[in-house]
Amino acid sequence: MTEKKKYTTVPRESATFDKLTMAEIRRAADTGIYDIRGAGAKRKLPHFDDLLFLGASMSRYPLEGYREKCNTSVTLGTRFAKKPITIDTPVTIAGMSFGALSAYAKEALGRGASAVGTSTTTGDGGMTPEERGQSSKLVYQYLPSRYGMNPDDLRKADAIEVVLGQGAKPGGGGMLLGQKITERVAQMRTLPMGVDQRSACRHPDWTGPDDLEIKIKELREITDWQVPIYIKVGATRTYYDVKLAVKAGADVIVVDGMQGGTAATQDVFIEHVGIPTMAAIPQAVQALQEMGMHRKVQLIVSGGIRNGADVAKCMALGADAVAIGTAALVALGDNDPKWEEEYQKLGSTAGAYDDWHEGRDPAGISTQDPELMKRFDPVEGGRRLANYLRVLTLEAQTLARACGKNDLRHLEPEDLVALTVESAAMARVPLAGTSWIPGTHTF
Repeated sequence: MTEKKKYTTVPRESATFDKLTMAEIRRAADTGIYDIRGAGAKRKLPHFDDLLFLGASMSRYPLEGYREKCNTSVTLGTRFAKKPITIDTPVTIAGMSFGALSAYAKEALGRGASAVGTSTTTGDGGMTPEERGQSSKLVYQYLPSRYGMNPDDLRKADAIEVVLGQGAKPGGGGMLLGQKITERVAQMRTLPMGVDQRSACRHPDWTGPDDLEIKIKELREITDWQVPIYIKVGATRTYYDVKLAVKAGADVIVVDGMQGGTAATQDVFIEHVGIPTMAAIPQAVQALQEMGMHRKVQLIVSGGIRNGADVAKCMALGADAVAIGTAALVALGDNDPKWEEEYQKLGSTAGAYDDWHEGRDPAGISTQDPELMKRFDPVEGGRRLANYLRVLTLEAQTLARACGKNDLRHLEPEDLVALTVESAAMARVPLAGTSWIPGTHTF
């Protein structure tokens, strides 16, 4: 008799309960607390890689890269401010606080941005002399926590950004754990040293857009109507939020998509709240266009901007400028493989380290530890950031010229197509090879 063949079932991992999900269940069961981390959403989301430019050939006339100019400058705050800001590149530095970052890192951000003629933003926690001293154009964030806020610093700023939400945590506040609250941080924020701090999720002195209008007028009076007032929102109900911000009197709207980073918040917030950056831009632009305010109230977009193609695509969808945070930190040296051995000791790896709230960043950027901070050279960091910003600008110019545009802000949705139905629907541009925009009846 021949032996009967034995069949075995190959073990199959659940798509719903995969290894990461199982590990998180075990972690929650062991600790009884939710996970806190920094950075942005790590799940795959529709993003700018799903869009392509239609370069010029026969039906469009391209510009010669070495002989024909392509303007990159943008003026922000032209609606009411007596002194709008003009930046030489449409790439700005998003708000990242002293406390979350070291003073040296804030200095480096100022050095790099100033070298290319763009602006930086303070973040929660107030204005440091290092940042103000090295930033030729500094935007002062006015947050629900009011940490570090004082009228004198408001008057030193080149613009004020009233923060109503962040893309990584719309509807929630940030965190700064006690190990990062040194004597200097505590003094600036009027907090006790070494005690965990959670920022408020809403401003204490207003409850809606009518109150916000009063607050904006108060800030204008403090600054003698000199500087632009920005309103920053996390991308959720973007269409309505933008309309209300314009009605309240904003000069500039900042929309932060869910790919935007954070120093520290709940992981469940980062991964499950908000909408992708690409989906938010057309909503914001539609709101501005319906009010007759597109280009009159400038639109800055942030959340997952990585390269010049992302910059150009944001502008083609209708933004006036973009802001970068995570990418700027990487340019400074965050998550650099040269610190791999130390990342391993922390239970992570270069490229995945996100425990910025613990204050043990081997690169010396997101820490207040004096010994770790010594590893970071703000002059070298500023040089690296400036190089990166120049590359972003050159890449965006290259794409604009290929589409026949002599100004980055002349890029338009007509220059784009989408690779997927989802990205076509979100960006409101045709699916490649068709004239179909999902949600419309045009084919």
